[in-house]
Amino acid sequence: MEKTITIENVTRIEGHAKITLTLNDDGKVDQAHMHVTQVRGFEKFMQGRPYTELPGITARTCGICPVSHLLASSKAGDGIMAVRVPKTAVNLRKLMNYGQILQSHALNFFYLSAPDFLLGMDSDPAQRSLFGIHAANPEMAREGVRLRKFGQQVIERLGTKRIHSNWVIPGGVNAPLEPSLREAILSEIPEVKRIATKYLDWFRGQLPQFSEYAQNMGQFNSLFLGLIGREGELEYYDGHLRVVDAAGNILVDRLDPDRYAEIIAEAVEPWTFLKFPYYRPLGYPEGMYRVGPLARLNIARKAGTPMAERYFEDFRSLEPGAVNSSFYYHYARLIEILHCIEKIEELLSDISILDTHVRASAGVNQLHGVGCTEAPRGTLFHDYKVNRDGAVEHINMIIASGNNNLAMNRGVLEAAKAYVDGTRLTEGMLNRVEAVVRAFDPCLACSTHALGTMPIQVELLAPDGERLDMISR
Repeated sequence: MEKTITIENVTRIEGHAKITLTLNDDGKVDQAHMHVTQVRGFEKFMQGRPYTELPGITARTCGICPVSHLLASSKAGDGIMAVRVPKTAVNLRKLMNYGQILQSHALNFFYLSAPDFLLGMDSDPAQRSLFGIHAANPEMAREGVRLRKFGQQVIERLGTKRIHSNWVIPGGVNAPLEPSLREAILSEIPEVKRIATKYLDWFRGQLPQFSEYAQNMGQFNSLFLGLIGREGELEYYDGHLRVVDAAGNILVDRLDPDRYAEIIAEAVEPWTFLKFPYYRPLGYPEGMYRVGPLARLNIARKAGTPMAERYFEDFRSLEPGAVNSSFYYHYARLIEILHCIEKIEELLSDISILDTHVRASAGVNQLHGVGCTEAPRGTLFHDYKVNRDGAVEHINMIIASGNNNLAMNRGVLEAAKAYVDGTRLTEGMLNRVEAVVRAFDPCLACSTHALGTMPIQVELLAPDGERLDMISR
């Protein structure tokens, strides 16, 4: 008879989700589902709004990565206006995106995931946090916070606010960069470069002891999708779409993001509010793909910056073909932190970044616009249809974490099969299942924000409802 284990709240993620594990008669995991338990209503309540208002509204979709929605929405607006955004404005948008990716990656690695690496998967959950890291390694905690602060300050110095800035708009940006702020950012580059390389080297040295996790926490074949630069380099803002398979073979290349619907479709399931995008040619659910840092490094042929290139080449040597273990999202995330720092330095070193022509103006020239950018967690799409007055008639948003939905559920299943013993539950078993979700760094806080602690209680029930075991925290 089947039994069900429920992890009511997945911890150390942005947003709310629960996991259910179905066991067979032998107490082994047979099925696993990750349920996103919050409703996102943006695609409905934005209908009828002027497209020019959407960047400021959609930025509120998420407090962790508002810049991603600001950029994707503004790029969709660029398409509706049919304008060419000034080069300096494009580079300023890129700067803000680098800052956001950097701060978000630092948040995931040092605040949410590193407690497992430094303190152990079976450590006391009351200590398994940034505060526990500070107690065990104060320098690591401080430097992790410093990296995130740098990324947040890049955003603030450009857009005057760290969260929900209205600086990026259809046609460009609201104001040029002040020379003093350029110098302030550049002056901090050596320090954050040192920190980034320090923890890249540290984590790379730790990988051998995590080989078991690499094999059991999300090791499966899938496709990988993301934006790629003109020369095959890492790209977060512009470029074209590329899809590769588990062996690294290119299936789709140089596809304009405006044509994303030719290769991406979406399915729904009754047990979660998060949709399931899939690769249309393979159908659902066989068309599972992954996005985000792991995918971006798998589809790229080079990093495009000198320091990150060395680590990129090491990353690509971890597995033949594409790197398929979701555990290596963490390594990819650290590489992207360094890459973003180098790209920030590169753009700010060109004096043209101070050019004051940063906005193109126009009205409605197209009734359809698609904005695509790489959010910290992966590829993000904003698709708008408007009337002649610029009022939105239809909107579709494919969130980065949604693109990973099939893969996250697959990763939960694989980890649960490897670690969960249905006859005797331990907190460490369940933490390993949660750790797979944290590797993807899902941002489910798009519509719900939690206040205070996130308690968890898991009960093991017999078919007749009798409680066989219970664990809580």
